[in-house]
Amino acid sequence: MARRRERPPRAPRMSRRTTALAALTAAVVVLYALVVPLQTVLYGTPLALSFLLGAALCGSPLLAVSRPRTAIILMTVGAFALPVIVDPVAATQSPWPWSVPALLAFVLFVGVISFVHGARLGALALVIGTLTSLTAPLLRPDVVDTDASAGSATADLIVTASLAAAMFLIAILVASRVRVAAELTREKEHSALEESRRALVEERTRIARELHDVVAHSMSVIQVQASTARYRIPDLDGVVAAEFDDIAATARTSLTEMRRMLGVLRTEDQQAELAPQQGLDDVPALVESIRRAGVEVGLVMEGLDAAGAATPAVQIAAFRIVQEALSNAVRHAPEARVSVRLHADPEALRIQVDNAAPPHRPESPAGGYGLRGMRERAEILGGSLAAGPTAEGGWRVDARLPLTPDAPLTAPNTLTSSAPDKERT
Repeated sequence: MARRRERPPRAPRMSRRTTALAALTAAVVVLYALVVPLQTVLYGTPLALSFLLGAALCGSPLLAVSRPRTAIILMTVGAFALPVIVDPVAATQSPWPWSVPALLAFVLFVGVISFVHGARLGALALVIGTLTSLTAPLLRPDVVDTDASAGSATADLIVTASLAAAMFLIAILVASRVRVAAELTREKEHSALEESRRALVEERTRIARELHDVVAHSMSVIQVQASTARYRIPDLDGVVAAEFDDIAATARTSLTEMRRMLGVLRTEDQQAELAPQQGLDDVPALVESIRRAGVEVGLVMEGLDAAGAATPAVQIAAFRIVQEALSNAVRHAPEARVSVRLHADPEALRIQVDNAAPPHRPESPAGGYGLRGMRERAEILGGSLAAGPTAEGGWRVDARLPLTPDAPLTAPNTLTSSAPDKERT
């Protein structure tokens, strides 16, 4: 059938984790570049201490990804020391005890540790950082000795705690959403894998059941003929009659084993197919049903008189191959003309199903096991099947099924029989 030429998906240049780490690193660098000069110029902190304590404060969000407890210690040291080592006159002119870059670093730290390591460590970081900042007014009462400075410090602490708490909640919600999405993705992958396995098992079970029913019918005929031979043939020799009885007993034993095998193949939710299996005589009705669906289908059946003696297994396999090939053509090449040709000679039945290139390419559905099932049907009978694109842009399925047990068959050479199954369902 029509081959779908899909563009291979481009691999992302960077994974989501790498992108997030790069963004976090950039944010940490920017905050550090702001904290050091502002702490030195606006708060009167010595430059060396600004470098060290600023690195501890701003580096803790990045360190929290891999070492959360160490990051909490560094954040605590920075949040404790930076508000204490300030000039009281300069500090009253700016936000204190949290400068704006330090506030943003603390909020980012709470968000990272909550998102990566969960609510427990996130809440611990939030509480420790908030309580640590409350010690600054106690240790430096000279900074809050006026009502204006005390009110400014109180507002700064409230804003910092509020923003950090909001970030904590947002990080927890986002982390939960990401975990749920990951679990759903894993479940979808598991379901798709189970569905593909189930489809393959069902297809093989159907083939085995059809062949079993055919063989069981033949064995039943053998058993009946052998059992009634002594009554149908007069003056039958006793030794020959005993041989017929042995044949009948062997046939009965084989039937019992086949029924046991069928019980293993069929599960409780599968109903036995009681309707007669379709064969070559049902192909015209199948094609007509496809035509009624609006598909232009041509049918040519040649030399089927030679296939009149075809075994039921061959007839069932031929019908199923035509049915699956037409189904694939309708699904993968909508609005394209399809032609079906069945040609029989004394040795083999050849099935060709071609479709032209479709006017437009349908969306790519998930791959199935149609080609594999058709090929198994042909090979289990000693035949062959090839499928692949044609020079005109269409698709062809070419199968050969033996009509006699010793018929020498060669694989169809009009196509490359190694066409990947994933291009057809």
